[in-house]
Amino acid sequence: MRHLLAGTIAARGMALGRARLVQPSRYAVDTRPLADDEVEDQLLLLHRALDTARQELRELRGKLHGALAREVNEFIDAHSLLLDDAELLRGLDDLVRIGHYRPGAALKKQRDRLSAVFEAMDDPYLRSRKEDVEQVINRVISALQRQTSPEERKLAARVGEILIADNIAPGDMAQLAGNGLLGVVASSGSAYSHSAILARSLGLPMLVGTRDALSNIHDDDLILLDAEKGEAVVHPTAQDLARYRGWQREAAIEGRRLAKLANAPTRTRDGIDIALLANAETPADVVMARARGADGVGLYRTEFLFLKHKALPSEDEQFIAYRDLVMGMGGLPVTIRTLDLGADKADAAGLTMRGEDNPALGVRGVRLSLRYPAVFTTQIRAILRAACYGPVRVLVPMVTQPDELIAVRTLFKLARQDLKRENIDLPEKLPLGAMIEVPAAAINVRALLEHADFLAIGTNDLAQYVLAADRGNDALENIYNPLQPALLRLLSHVISAGRRAKKPVSLCGEIAGDVNFTALLLMLGLNEFSMHPTQILQVRDRLATLDYAHLRRHASRILRAHTHEQAEAMLNEVLGNSAR
Repeated sequence: MRHLLAGTIAARGMALGRARLVQPSRYAVDTRPLADDEVEDQLLLLHRALDTARQELRELRGKLHGALAREVNEFIDAHSLLLDDAELLRGLDDLVRIGHYRPGAALKKQRDRLSAVFEAMDDPYLRSRKEDVEQVINRVISALQRQTSPEERKLAARVGEILIADNIAPGDMAQLAGNGLLGVVASSGSAYSHSAILARSLGLPMLVGTRDALSNIHDDDLILLDAEKGEAVVHPTAQDLARYRGWQREAAIEGRRLAKLANAPTRTRDGIDIALLANAETPADVVMARARGADGVGLYRTEFLFLKHKALPSEDEQFIAYRDLVMGMGGLPVTIRTLDLGADKADAAGLTMRGEDNPALGVRGVRLSLRYPAVFTTQIRAILRAACYGPVRVLVPMVTQPDELIAVRTLFKLARQDLKRENIDLPEKLPLGAMIEVPAAAINVRALLEHADFLAIGTNDLAQYVLAADRGNDALENIYNPLQPALLRLLSHVISAGRRAKKPVSLCGEIAGDVNFTALLLMLGLNEFSMHPTQILQVRDRLATLDYAHLRRHASRILRAHTHEQAEAMLNEVLGNSAR
């Protein structure tokens, strides 16, 4: 019988397919205690499952390329580290060896215990790590079941379906997307989570917060996932299927129409030119950016060079990567962000600090780079050499105060002097900018502008720090909202300061690729945006319908909103009028 399940739209689109439930806890856990002569055999089963989970992550990392690798690798690395965590492994071994728990029961007990520990933590970042622990142990449970259950081996081989889960790790989503995953219905999660961001990048429709999904959907149920209306239709009718076919036809027509905008200028209805740049990391990203008519690369992430191997990348290895990027953009401007390790990105070479109580507020970004000046200088030399091949800017992440920029400038000056002595060609000028993602930097932005040639706002981290809310925590979804008045006023403060100083300000956070939020930022005076390449054509199309002067007239009004609900209502009203 047909029934509807409502959820929150995390990634728009529609899909029709059979349900595949991912719910390791659905298996009955054998709670019978082990006999003494069973312990060693059961430990062997447990360790085989752990090895299988590690191998799956290694294989997944090797298969990912381009934008997908950028989005997912940091989570694969974090999960790999957890699988080697001494406390986790020791606890599992003790439960089996001393407590005589069977492997499935030991995994469940350890998962529940660690989840409770993280849930009780006051710090939002550490509390959010609960999801990583659950996803890692669920992966091991799944591997264990595949050793012992023919049913689970059959389920693991199925592809081309709609995933029904409590939540899904980015690595799992990437792996399944490569095997024909059609969409995701999650009973928990947030529209701002990393998995939701990845779903949008992959073009996979996704619902989160679909509370009754796991209890009301069964394996092989036919599902119409409607992430345009925010519902999953179980056992759709002929009328539902006709609606889906109509959506498919319209989507194909819309795709062909948008493709024609690849070479069009980005201009508002009243003739104001807007710069749309791409976030990139690999050659595949550069190709995608050029194909969609990006005005340049607004954020080039360099961490992947440090995450690939245990050895630090050499100057020449970095130089080649940066040079190929610059040449690949064919004379369009490129902004290279210096190393941004730390928090949820732990490098294989061991630069990042281990055992920090709060990594999100620890030694990361420029703080880490200045802690290792020799490593940083190697990167600086590579950037300087690559900047001879086209227009390059350098962006410094996690800046808090002016003396960090001063220190970075000093290192660039010293590296330039050394390269000159080596008779290496250098650019005449290399603009140096600050990434605004720390509230202190946003508040004290005028002081930073005395030392920065440009600014780039990183809204993902800035929003988390301003609101003290993890974007992946669905319990905080009412707090983590880009339309929160405090965040809007802080963004306006930064943009206005840049305009007064006559220095460029761009935005490269997730909201840059949301057509409504792009219009909001335009209202606040921003005219340079950097986003995932897949979002450029939709944003260009939307901006062509908007009147810039009309939007600017309403900026002061939206900044007076008291709640994000008020701000959203005002924005919708203004956009409706502007697009007429």
